[in-house]
Amino acid sequence: MEMDSSSLTPSLADYRPGQYVCSAGFGKRAVWYALNAVLFDSWLCPFSSPKTFVLRCFGAKIGTGLVIKPRVNIKYPWNLTIGDHVWIGEGAGIDNLAPVQIGSNVCISQGAMLLTGNHDYKDRKFGLVLGEIHIDEGVWIGARCLVCPGAKCRRNSVLMAGSVLSKEAEANGVYGGNPAKRIRYRVIRG
Repeated sequence: MEMDSSSLTPSLADYRPGQYVCSAGFGKRAVWYALNAVLFDSWLCPFSSPKTFVLRCFGAKIGTGLVIKPRVNIKYPWNLTIGDHVWIGEGAGIDNLAPVQIGSNVCISQGAMLLTGNHDYKDRKFGLVLGEIHIDEGVWIGARCLVCPGAKCRRNSVLMAGSVLSKEAEANGVYGGNPAKRIRYRVIRG
């Protein structure tokens, strides 16, 4: 007998935390959460240099010239790679349960969110789904954008403010909307 799926509803009571296994121990995570709250996700430290130092101490691979504004929330620095001369704006979030790779000369504007985890809406138990995010050199992620698990932003692409990218932005493409669609090509003047 076939079950009618329209009569089923999600059962969050059946959701089992612990589907995600962090690669760091409890102590390391606890220290990181405290430092993230005080240095990164607050106004207390407006300076990029100490933040860069702390990120490297926790395993992030970071090039030179990182500018990281106040109120930036980073889930796990050990899953983060950042190239040279990257700017991360106020209130941005990097929820990196899976690796996030950010190339050189990238701008992640205010309030943008990079998400590597989501839940399977078809799964009654709401299972966790992860996907790495790759942002190539010269990309601009506009204010309040959402970059979803598994998304890729190819070289010099632009994601316009408020857009939602769940797939791939091709090189030099300017994308906007939800879901983000290519609107035009980016031409960089000399």
